[in-house]
Amino acid sequence: MLSHTATAEHTATAEHTIAAEHATTAPRATALRPREDPGLADRFARSAATTDGAHLRLDEFADWLAARGRANTFRVERIPFHELDGWSFQRDTGNLVHRSGRFFSVEGLHVTTDEGPHREWYQPIIKQPEVGILGILVKEFGGVLHFLMQAKMEPGNPNLLQLSPTVQATRSNYTKVHKGADVKYIEYFNGAARGRVLADVLQSEHGSWFYHKSNRNMIVEAVDDVPLEDDFCWLTLGQLADLLHRDNVVNMDSRTVLACVPTGGAEQPYGLLGTAGGGDGDGFSVSLARSRNPLAGALHTDVEVLSWFTAQRSGYDVRAERVPLADLPHWVRTEHDIHHELGRFFDVVAVRVQAGNREVGSWTQPLIAPRTRGVAAFLTRQVDGVLHVLVHAKVEGGFLDTLELAPTVQYAPENYQDFGPGERPPFLDYVLAAPRGAIRYEAIHAEEGGRFLNAENRYVVLEAGDDVPLDVPPGYRWVTVSQLGDLIRHGHYVNVQARTLLTCLNAMGQEAR
Repeated sequence: MLSHTATAEHTATAEHTIAAEHATTAPRATALRPREDPGLADRFARSAATTDGAHLRLDEFADWLAARGRANTFRVERIPFHELDGWSFQRDTGNLVHRSGRFFSVEGLHVTTDEGPHREWYQPIIKQPEVGILGILVKEFGGVLHFLMQAKMEPGNPNLLQLSPTVQATRSNYTKVHKGADVKYIEYFNGAARGRVLADVLQSEHGSWFYHKSNRNMIVEAVDDVPLEDDFCWLTLGQLADLLHRDNVVNMDSRTVLACVPTGGAEQPYGLLGTAGGGDGDGFSVSLARSRNPLAGALHTDVEVLSWFTAQRSGYDVRAERVPLADLPHWVRTEHDIHHELGRFFDVVAVRVQAGNREVGSWTQPLIAPRTRGVAAFLTRQVDGVLHVLVHAKVEGGFLDTLELAPTVQYAPENYQDFGPGERPPFLDYVLAAPRGAIRYEAIHAEEGGRFLNAENRYVVLEAGDDVPLDVPPGYRWVTVSQLGDLIRHGHYVNVQARTLLTCLNAMGQEAR
């Protein structure tokens, strides 16, 4: 047994040791931070409520964009395939490739699936293995976040010049495979640690036209002064909300990055992105605001939604095999295009491009040209005062993992004009016949102008009645806006058309336009 003296000495030594350890370990507690910035959503909401920017007013924007168009020379013309510079059809496969082995190629795809009315098809598809960067730089002016947007020409845009992210570049672009100029502001996004990352997620592109294509969607906050280059402007989220109600102004790459803006936190009375719709508000607007609130509840729990999605993804037997472009049945190659014998779907064409404000001033390239305009629509219903949107677990041949969540309707209606009632996609006719009063949002937006020629979708948010039941067909699920936003924080869950519609939902003000 220890003596009293020894015990006292031992106790004193132990207390000294504990105190020393506490003194040593106490500073480590400061290394722990909240897993999420609790004030970030409020900062975005403040920007969303601001429609008068520090640098450019909304009533000045159209003139600014037109001036950028006049300041540069833009020209796009269709050409025959033999006039492509650096592109050729491979002798053995017929694939359309670039001599550098970089950029992208046009190949064939053979898809089979065990469910649905169309269980096998062949098509051309773009293979572009590089991961691009789609990044928006943000910075506070007068205590309000502004987004640095670019007036960027893309050869496939119907109006050529649209509002793009700060950086919209493939790896070939920013590593200068084309020997062109530097990509402006790329240093904020490619690991140079010149800003604070607010969002960063790998997302798919169009699964019907790209094979396993992904882009890094990023929002980065600048901590130092940012020089303002030509063709760039600072806009608030409130201003962007207004522009999202205009046809063919905000390009696809901007829309997918804006879908990453967090909407959690306190319930906003009339939505995250300002009051672009005007008016006094109504039950739809209030239910939309509640739908953005993660505390408002939902028809299905998050676990139930994830379990349903996982079951959908694992339940399909989908096989997508790359095949030679020359061997595609029902597809015909001519001097000027590759088209389907039915005259539907899309063509592969070639263009010559001149653009004064791009990294390379002129080039030629192939593009995919859809035959008709598509429609992408969310059906919505209020459930106990909380708005829900109807998502579709949609198989597309080019997806990395079988399927992703898509809008309720995502089709080119003319491709189904000869189909009988039982063969047409669910809810397509409901959307096409919807009365004007049920349409809460509607705008024409172009898809990726760097790879697709005049590819447009009519984007619609439709308020459905009781004739659309809460008990929906297999492959469909009602979710809240908050649930959809949470899924977008992870890659390859929500497709690019649904991400656009989420951005449009967040751009809706007190009433639809």
